[in-house]
Amino acid sequence: MQRLQLLKETFFGLDAVQQQLVIGTAVAAGGILGYIVHKRRQVQTIPLGEGWWGAGERPLSEDDKIYPFEVQTSDEEIEDLHERIDRTRYTDPLEDSGFQYGFNSTYLKEVVSYWRHKFDWKKQVAVLNKYPHFKTRIEGLDVHFIHVRPPRRENQKVLPLMLVHGWPGSFYEFYKILPLLTENQDGVVFEVICPSIPGYGFSEAPHKQGFDSLAAARVFLTLMERLGFSQFYLQGGDWGSFITTNMAQMKPQCVKGLHLNMFTSRRGFKVLLSLVIGPYFPFLVGLSLEDVRRLFPFFEKNVWNILRETGYFHIQATKPDTAGCGVNDSPVGLVAYILEKFSTWTDLRNSDLADGGLERKFSLDDLFTNVMIYWTTGSMVSSMRFYKENFKSNPEKRVDAKTGIYVPTGLAAFPGELMHCPKSWAQNRYQNIYSYTFMPRGGHFAAFEEPQLLANDLVQFVKKVEKL
Repeated sequence: MQRLQLLKETFFGLDAVQQQLVIGTAVAAGGILGYIVHKRRQVQTIPLGEGWWGAGERPLSEDDKIYPFEVQTSDEEIEDLHERIDRTRYTDPLEDSGFQYGFNSTYLKEVVSYWRHKFDWKKQVAVLNKYPHFKTRIEGLDVHFIHVRPPRRENQKVLPLMLVHGWPGSFYEFYKILPLLTENQDGVVFEVICPSIPGYGFSEAPHKQGFDSLAAARVFLTLMERLGFSQFYLQGGDWGSFITTNMAQMKPQCVKGLHLNMFTSRRGFKVLLSLVIGPYFPFLVGLSLEDVRRLFPFFEKNVWNILRETGYFHIQATKPDTAGCGVNDSPVGLVAYILEKFSTWTDLRNSDLADGGLERKFSLDDLFTNVMIYWTTGSMVSSMRFYKENFKSNPEKRVDAKTGIYVPTGLAAFPGELMHCPKSWAQNRYQNIYSYTFMPRGGHFAAFEEPQLLANDLVQFVKKVEKL
């Protein structure tokens, strides 16, 4: 009150001209502040851009038809695989090393023996073909996808949904969650599209440099438009998280909602302050007790663990063709390289186990089906190149890193994910968070590990957006 009285006395002590100057300055300051608030609330987008990734020169026109596709195999393909497996040389593991040095070769011999003598690839091909597969040409590439429609029922609202995988996964990661999403759950049912990222599996690999998450986002937006969807939902983890986020940034008017099981935040003072104060006074910086449990001690959980688990990242983001040489022609090398990720990225504690805990969450048939998608298509090197294309320059200076996400967003924080991102951090980037869930269990491969949990969280998010 004393300050207010002093201000009044000071103001009325000025002459008329001085009073007008003060009033004008205040009005101008208010206008600037209002403009800043308005600009922050305005939905920002990133440019679609354009690209051509096919071999040779770009033609004047491109076939935009959609063609059925079927996964196939042959006795010759299987015999070639078996011959290569039989020529494998193994190195003995160190005593009591578990998975701490990578895939334990003693256990590797066991799983490869299963692959060689018991795994039925022809049977799994039939499993893959139980859902309709298609291909269509976009920006010079044959893009593969599966398209699953729910059973027809009267008075049922069907919502289009695209699920996007990451590395070293594939569209097959979603086979367990598809039946859950295409059946009515509390009034929500989806028509699901699962594409393969170009360079992964049955999608053609780019023939030119520069195909990054922005290019993949544009290709998938074209795919949804070609399928006749003007509005739809998106879900992703790993690279799928980056791609679907970019889709939402490019065409927010088309994306009814974005659901992610891996997400990151911008760096900044808010994050730095959380790291300093968070362990002692978490509620002062927007952290919950569960955030504290998952984040701290920060150096151990978010520096050392990341250093231990990202050796693959550094070579794939710099010399992917070199990294791929050792596994593209060696089936056992490919198995070790891929399945080691399904061990530690599910639960970091699995590195202490002799069998890597692989069969705690996955069946060997499911794991080898995913491996075979890479092996039979020879797509390991091209999948690795996606890292190089996204990290040729500082990713924090890319347009998508500087642009917020304004579509309704649902975030599922799984405890086994490599890095935890609290809601208060995520809000720096995702401006319209409808739901944030601490998931009770599960790691990086959410749809593959915990399909029911992921489906439930996705449905509750969509119900909030749809106001059901």
